[in-house]
Amino acid sequence: MTGDISEKSSLQCAQPLMYTDEREKEDFKQLTEQKKSEEPVQGRWARFNFCSPPWRTFFLWHLGEEWIILILLGIIPAIFSWAMDYGIDFFLHGTIWVYEKAHDHVFLQYLAWVSIPVVLIIIAAGFTYLVGPQAAGSGIPEMKAIAKGVDVKGHLSLNTLVAKIVGLTFALGSGMPLGKESPFVHIGGICAAQLSRFAAYVGKVKESKAQRVELVISGCAVGLACCFGTPAGGLLYSIEVASTFFLVRNYWKSFFAATVSAFVFRFLPVCDGSFETITPLFKTWFRQDHPYELLELLSFCVLGVLCGLAGAFFVFVNGVMVRFIRSERRISQFLVKTRVLYPALVTLVIATLTFPPGFGQYMAGELTQKETLYALFDNYTWSKHLQEDNFDPSDHSVAWKHPHVNVFGTLAISFIMKFFMSAVAISMPVPCGSFVPAFVIGKFVYRV
Repeated sequence: MTGDISEKSSLQCAQPLMYTDEREKEDFKQLTEQKKSEEPVQGRWARFNFCSPPWRTFFLWHLGEEWIILILLGIIPAIFSWAMDYGIDFFLHGTIWVYEKAHDHVFLQYLAWVSIPVVLIIIAAGFTYLVGPQAAGSGIPEMKAIAKGVDVKGHLSLNTLVAKIVGLTFALGSGMPLGKESPFVHIGGICAAQLSRFAAYVGKVKESKAQRVELVISGCAVGLACCFGTPAGGLLYSIEVASTFFLVRNYWKSFFAATVSAFVFRFLPVCDGSFETITPLFKTWFRQDHPYELLELLSFCVLGVLCGLAGAFFVFVNGVMVRFIRSERRISQFLVKTRVLYPALVTLVIATLTFPPGFGQYMAGELTQKETLYALFDNYTWSKHLQEDNFDPSDHSVAWKHPHVNVFGTLAISFIMKFFMSAVAISMPVPCGSFVPAFVIGKFVYRV
């Protein structure tokens, strides 16, 4: 038997052009099936004139290259961030528009001010639970684990990406004191993971886990850069996320992708006519010749100590709320099972407290979080500035002017209420972060 097989194989090697009729039929059948399988692909590419056979080969060959993937990693989250800002502004200004339309009836004003945020937060919580439960929260702890090589199931999937984007848009559109930046670190990581899979598919190679982790770390830098427009800040944050180790070759990758993302994020508003040119996200008006007094350095040190203590207490309050939700109490178990009841109750309480004709008049409740931050960044001394009678309509600092309470009283009330409302709000099971609320709280400490 072995001899027969060796004889046949040697005969085939010696006479490669001698085929039997059966071999010819099999080869013809295989070629026919191969052509049929290639016809749909050729039909798809034939729709694009630029994809003639040489260009198609060049395009597909270079599409999976590292620098192309990094450019896509910078562009895609920036587009998400820009589009999300439009959705958030639409919901926030829509709520204010409905509130102002009912200016003759206080009850209708209250109903509009409270009901719209409650509906939006219910949509955010419900959509997150149904589409991608892993999208709840900031996602930063999971990104830290993934950067260290731990395989966290479901946190880098497309379902989580969709739930994160939609849920975050509705949650921030409700006007709750939540942040957008921490969830975008997660979004950047998801985009990086999906682009890594795409590059492996285009290159027809097996995906490398080490390269995927490196790209996910670059995605963390992109997520922060496409919200603040700070490539260097995004790079430093990606190093913080990968606190165990950070490869030197990943420095330029993260910085390059973050730079592309920051540029696209600030360039898109120029394209749609929102700005005439690329401007900083938060402007300041400090004097160039003498920006600060020497003694102010001492106040900066005191401010750092106070903000550090406030941050520690903020984490403690948020931990108390999280432990309460996860406890074995009946009310906690009931809130966990209903999923949307707890966010609705928290939103109802916060919206009631910020109602402008009510308690909100003592804490600038009519301002959005972005407007509050812009007002706190101005270069006026409010104890003198708010004593004037004429104000620019774009001057949001007038919201802290009250006929019966001085500016220090309204700022102190705003600080206390924003502190506790933010600590409670970020415990809701919706995509949210705490960067911007922490900035607002720190600016209140500075103003006081």
